[in-house]
Amino acid sequence: MNDTPHARAQRLFSQSLIEGLAPAEQSWLDAHLRECAACTREAAQTSELLSAMRSVPVVVPTGLAARTQLKVRLRAQQKGAASASDALLWIMTGASWLLGVFSAPLVWRGFAWIGERTNLPKPVLELGFVMWWAVPALVALAVVLHQRAASSRG
Repeated sequence: MNDTPHARAQRLFSQSLIEGLAPAEQSWLDAHLRECAACTREAAQTSELLSAMRSVPVVVPTGLAARTQLKVRLRAQQKGAASASDALLWIMTGASWLLGVFSAPLVWRGFAWIGERTNLPKPVLELGFVMWWAVPALVALAVVLHQRAASSRG
């Protein structure tokens, strides 16, 4: 990091107020504040400002904490149900993929047989073969996206 000593001091001072500092960083900051009047003044002003902000009374509506806890619990339950359905979706997707891989030769023979009987051009048969696999996947994708949109609205 290419911090100037003053920018580093400002960053470390802010960090010390929020989450604390490692001893080496605290030592560096203390030494810098002893030597630099501008950074010392800025640190003092920041501390004053925080003290003033902490002394401002905040009126909180009664029951806010209980309502918030209830909403958090409901959201956690929704996420739990969603993760279970996501696992089921992945299992079904994997099973579908495996079935598709193992049944592809049989399906292709079926399309070839239809092509021989109807004299359809090969590109039409190939497109039909691709659509045979793509349409169910696209429908499943549409269902999943619809469910996610509905759950995010509710």
